[in-house]
Amino acid sequence: MSRTTVRLISLGAIGCSLLAPAIARAQGEPQPAPPAQPAAPAAPNAPAPPVNPAAPVAPAAPVVPPVTPASPAAEEARQPPASEKGAPPAPEPAPGEEKPAEPFAFGDFTWLNGASRQHKAVLDTPYFTPEFLVDVNYTASQNNPIDHTVVGSTALSRNNEFTLAFLGFGGDFHYEHARGRLMTQFGVRSTLVPRNDGSSMRGQFDLQTALRYISEAYGGYHWNALHGINLDAGIFMSYVGLFSYDNAENWMYLPSFTSDNTPWFFNGLRLQVFTSDKLKLEPWLINGWQTYGKFNEMPGFGHQLLWRPVEWMSVLSNDYVGWDTQDAPGRIRFHSDNSIEIRYFKKPDLHGLFTQAAFSITGDIGFENGDGVTPFGGQHTNNPANCTNSNPCEQHFLSWMAYHRMWFWDNHVGFTFGGGMMNNPGRYLVLPPTGVATPYQALSTDGVAYTAPGQQAFSLNPGTTFNAWDFSFGFQWMPDELTTWGLEFNHRQADTNYFAGHGGVTSPDGYITTPVPAGWRPDLVKDDNRIIADLLLRF
Repeated sequence: MSRTTVRLISLGAIGCSLLAPAIARAQGEPQPAPPAQPAAPAAPNAPAPPVNPAAPVAPAAPVVPPVTPASPAAEEARQPPASEKGAPPAPEPAPGEEKPAEPFAFGDFTWLNGASRQHKAVLDTPYFTPEFLVDVNYTASQNNPIDHTVVGSTALSRNNEFTLAFLGFGGDFHYEHARGRLMTQFGVRSTLVPRNDGSSMRGQFDLQTALRYISEAYGGYHWNALHGINLDAGIFMSYVGLFSYDNAENWMYLPSFTSDNTPWFFNGLRLQVFTSDKLKLEPWLINGWQTYGKFNEMPGFGHQLLWRPVEWMSVLSNDYVGWDTQDAPGRIRFHSDNSIEIRYFKKPDLHGLFTQAAFSITGDIGFENGDGVTPFGGQHTNNPANCTNSNPCEQHFLSWMAYHRMWFWDNHVGFTFGGGMMNNPGRYLVLPPTGVATPYQALSTDGVAYTAPGQQAFSLNPGTTFNAWDFSFGFQWMPDELTTWGLEFNHRQADTNYFAGHGGVTSPDGYITTPVPAGWRPDLVKDDNRIIADLLLRF
């Protein structure tokens, strides 16, 4: 694909986004109602039929909007009509004309992995629906690293400590057709997630510091066309990997590699089109693969398809194309993420010892090609200089994960087990270790210089290999729709030294203020066994 062709595609995508308002106005133009029959008494003016939501985001102007979730499953599980409040009234349908059905309102989808369990918002006002999230965990690893550092996760950070992982407050703004969402991000995740974005190292103005305390921030506009159309700009959840960024919406606290190693957020534009009450199409024009900025001159392109033909099944597909390697503008990245969730048992009244059972299956395939790498073939080497266009190195991503969930005791207790595998030669989606083992971090968050990594670092170079697998099982106690207590066991295994061992990755005594003597190496091992306890609260 030539750069000229790609630029034309980019201009076309931007043009489509600019034309969306005109198309929506044309489709949503009110039609004059037929004159009333002289003999018929005047009927009172009925309220406008609800125009369907543009989940997974907050509605433009809900009457009693639910809390806006951080995943497509959560947001579309219980969205109210997108223009019930504030939006100009829609005309009454002509005789014999059916009102458009509200998307995903025909069933209860709160059983989904990645979906909120709440059926309505606890707090609400006519113009703003507030939201408050708390995520606290305590995890203990069998390796017991002396620096209390977790390697290879975006959900966990510190061992043997109570950790405020996430504290967020914000909500959804809605007035007439205007819409917006803000969710702040405090706690360790404000450091844990942004550190994986190398695009912020390009140029000035310190994007990581400027944006690390925001998990979602966008504004947009809603049109009463089809079953709802939204155009949003800003930072929004990516939905790749099925699991939600908000752990209160997930079946397990620590997701498998397929979710943990794929994007949590995007920065750019999205257009959401609901063609029916069962289908959503959502193209993206974004800066890159979970990036605040751009690695190269081209933006990233993506698309989501969400289809729920019945209450007991949900199909989600995400696809992405971008250029996300520093100093390699000719290297293209492709990724396809696909999930299906099926609930195969439900007790009608959800009361009793055993109430529901469901499972999810996710499969991902992706690759990078160009500037010295090729997918599903090529060489493996410890020297990236040997990866050339004439003799490229292998670089792709293959993974899967599957989970089974059962609900007990009036739906207040959940038991889940599952796991997955990951194959990533070139390691371009492997989460880099921290401390002295990191391949690129020059300073700690406190500004204390680490020893130059050199041969001590975990390599992310082309030509390397990485294979890993995991399994987990755990219980959740949900006394109400706002609170979740969790306890789970997780085992992770890799074919190379990757996880933090007892010696840690920081220094001989685990502190960043202790000088690292010559020859000291971070202690990386091939496996990690841990127990995780968590408290999740959502208003």
